[in-house]
Amino acid sequence: MAINNRYDFVMIFDVENGNPNGDPDAGNAPRIDAESGFGYITDVCLKRKIRNYVELVKDGEAGYNILVKADKSLNSKFTAAYEAENLKKGQKGKNADDVKKAREYMCKNYYDVRMFGAVMSTGDDPCGIVRGPVQINFARSISPINVQDVTITRQARTTEDRMGTGSTEIGKKSVIPYALYRAEGYVSAALANKTTDLSEDDLELLWKSIINMFEEDHSAARGKMCMRKLIVFKHENALGNSPSHILFDKIKIEEKNPVPRCFDDYSIAVDENMPEGVEMLQKI
Repeated sequence: MAINNRYDFVMIFDVENGNPNGDPDAGNAPRIDAESGFGYITDVCLKRKIRNYVELVKDGEAGYNILVKADKSLNSKFTAAYEAENLKKGQKGKNADDVKKAREYMCKNYYDVRMFGAVMSTGDDPCGIVRGPVQINFARSISPINVQDVTITRQARTTEDRMGTGSTEIGKKSVIPYALYRAEGYVSAALANKTTDLSEDDLELLWKSIINMFEEDHSAARGKMCMRKLIVFKHENALGNSPSHILFDKIKIEEKNPVPRCFDDYSIAVDENMPEGVEMLQKI
């Protein structure tokens, strides 16, 4: 049964001596707004961590497969949906009912399709387009970030020719000494009921995934990343009782130190006076 309440949510997390989201256009350095100096992290990066956690926790459980991952081509997964539903494969001008059945199969069997939606209209066996009920904005740092290029050495050379120039070579890695990020998201009960049938159990798994998204994703490159706050605004109906920006403005983050280097260098104020029909839930 699909959810009946609209939700809005705010994630607050930090990074210490790491690169939370490298930019391929800048030598994989941390992403930064060139005009303001504030750092940002893409929605794709955040959703990848949620997908990875769900796959780890559910481990192949029925209904919790992950569509967007590097195992098989997307088109082969669409064809598998046609096979599972005994639909005619590889025909031009697909029957609309067949596409609908295939789309329903994908929503039922793939968690990330139910959650984030997907464009599945490619290949000979299209499954249509799903607009996901859960959307996440880019995360943005609270303060301008300071990207540092750290010189490193390595002793393992890749080729015999390079071995001839010495036993070590120099490299670089880009890190942020410290940054606090904020990201905002939305859960549409209207879209859940219309298309994906996103359930309350699915939603609880989303909150659990957000809380733990960095705990199973540690690496030297990303440094120390921690989810500090997850604040959820629950509306009493499917269409909502307040515009999301009014709720997001209830959370104010300010610097206590002109050069923040830890979480305690910020103050977070939460106005708990909610509009009528909205409940605030502090998950962490």
